[in-house]
Amino acid sequence: MDPTLERLFSLEGKLALVTGGTGILGSAVSRGLAQAGAHVLVTHRRAEDAESAAAGLREAGHRASGLGLDVMDEASLRRAAARTRSLGGLDILVNGVGGNRPGATTAPDMPFHELPRAAVEEVMALNFLGGAFLTAQAFAPQMAEKEAGGAILAISSMSGIRPLTRVPGYSAAKAAVANFTAWLATHLAQEYNPRLRVNAIAPGFFLTTQNRFLLTEEGTGAVTPRGRRVLDHTPMGRFGAPEDLIGAVVWLCSDAARFVTGIVVPVDGGFSAYAGV
Repeated sequence: MDPTLERLFSLEGKLALVTGGTGILGSAVSRGLAQAGAHVLVTHRRAEDAESAAAGLREAGHRASGLGLDVMDEASLRRAAARTRSLGGLDILVNGVGGNRPGATTAPDMPFHELPRAAVEEVMALNFLGGAFLTAQAFAPQMAEKEAGGAILAISSMSGIRPLTRVPGYSAAKAAVANFTAWLATHLAQEYNPRLRVNAIAPGFFLTTQNRFLLTEEGTGAVTPRGRRVLDHTPMGRFGAPEDLIGAVVWLCSDAARFVTGIVVPVDGGFSAYAGV
């Protein structure tokens, strides 16, 4: 590879923090950032879980540290921001916290008008507040102070682009994440540092802890009717693998995307491009 091109995608010398970094998708993102050269702070509400995930990256020869962080707790966010400052300041923030809840999902035995408010509020708060807004408030100031700026990456969803049946709270929350991504990109560039970029990816259908119950049968792993409809509307004909996110993430967090801000990139096997005919 041409050395100049390789440098564009390199994250050597960068400090990256991944919220939700121990989850199925978050683990792949953390690994990809580490493989690109970043020192990755893997976070989880339980510090021991974060450290266990970081230890796995270190065993593979990468730079990584575990950090206990509850993105819904202001004191926890302040402590994490102080930690990143002590390490020289954050360069990359990936907001990987999010997900749906069965209690906020419509079903034959759970009509829309009976969805419990608490469950919907939890999904909205987790995906928008914890998954984008509060972390930006906590870490963007130190990132803006750096002459080289930095990169904030949010995780939206296909559901935020094209609302999906059964998950009204999750769809609304991920749409809010996409909208906030554009707003924050403009605000930070105009008011603080034009080299501080904000983008998002919108994963298609990946099997995760939160959605597995919708797409596969418990016990057998067979594809549900809903899962079959998803595959039928995905031109590439499969669910995503966690590693499928790494290329887009590294690109958006690197200098290769230094003039890219305020966008949402689908990583969906063509789902958003297919009209069904």
